Amino acid sequence: MKKSAAVESGSALPSASEFIDAKINSLGDWRGKTLAKIREIIHNADPEIVEERKWVKPTSPGTPVFSHGGIVCTGETHKNVVKMTFAKGAASKDPSHLFNSSLEGNVRRAIDIHEGEKINEAALKDLIRAAVALNVAGKSKSKGISEKKSRAKT
Repeated sequence: MKKSAAVESGSALPSASEFIDAKINSLGDWRGKTLAKIREIIHNADPEIVEERKWVKPTSPGTPVFSHGGIVCTGETHKNVVKMTFAKGAASKDPSHLFNSSLEGNVRRAIDIHEGEKINEAALKDLIRAAVALNVAGKSKSKGISEKKSRAKT
């Protein structure tokens, strides 16, 4: 599991992995178990995933984020749901129809997991791999565009 250290405003925060561990442990209910399970599935789907902690504010300790070549998804916990929001979900193929939330947006898609629901691990791994592929392909395209622009200037 790749880990990421977080430093903000000169004060050291726990690493993203430590933050996610603490979040899972503090929940102590089905939400913590579900977040731990999706974290495991994410890392099994792509061992190169990097854990991050984003959007820290005085009113929020931040959000667990899983990245590879850009944000793949978040792992948010709410009172009645654990939500995985895929940053480029609208562009991802979802043949198993896992996306069940934020369906009207042009960019993101989400999966809401409720207490007692079984996670389709194989389909979720496929979705994660597809999201990583989109990120990596996007990086390659933008790199190619930058190279073309710099060649055109010379």
